[in-house]
Amino acid sequence: MREKDTVALLKFLRASEPLKSTLRSGFTASGRRESTAEHTWRLCLMAMLLEDEYPELDMLKLLKTCIIHDLGEVINGDIPAIEQSAEHNKNEQERRDLDELTSVLPVRLKTKIMAMWDDYDQGGSKEAQLAKALDKQETMLQHLEGKNSKNFDYRFNLTYGKKQTNFYETTRAFRRLIDEDTEQVINRNGT
Repeated sequence: MREKDTVALLKFLRASEPLKSTLRSGFTASGRRESTAEHTWRLCLMAMLLEDEYPELDMLKLLKTCIIHDLGEVINGDIPAIEQSAEHNKNEQERRDLDELTSVLPVRLKTKIMAMWDDYDQGGSKEAQLAKALDKQETMLQHLEGKNSKNFDYRFNLTYGKKQTNFYETTRAFRRLIDEDTEQVINRNGT
């Protein structure tokens, strides 16, 4: 690798570091706001644990997709799922932000990352579809496990990501169990 490319990689890694402190709307079990990097870590863990369930998929591609799926949030932060609307296209914003973030990289790396993100956004490959399903399910799990405010709308979980989580039997099974847990929380809390 040329020194110029090494310098560019370090610049990109430094620019990506704030993802560790980019906060999401969800809370951890201890009551602290969850970071985007923490969400991404557990998403990758979920994907890794399912490797044997999907032998036909390229696991490295799946993990890379999980790693970069929210990387653009380092610039303008996360837009909570519950607050997303047609007026503000989260995907367009994240793509612009990722394009800006990767602008310091050598062209071949920037092109790879942007193509991977586009595949994720469009659900073009089976790996992208699974990453998107697991992304929704990790968020739903965090809603159930976090120390949320008393007026948190757990019913949101019951409709969130229905289309994306109807991927394969395993994601449908996860969905059923998470929905059951959500129903229990709603019945217990009355919300």
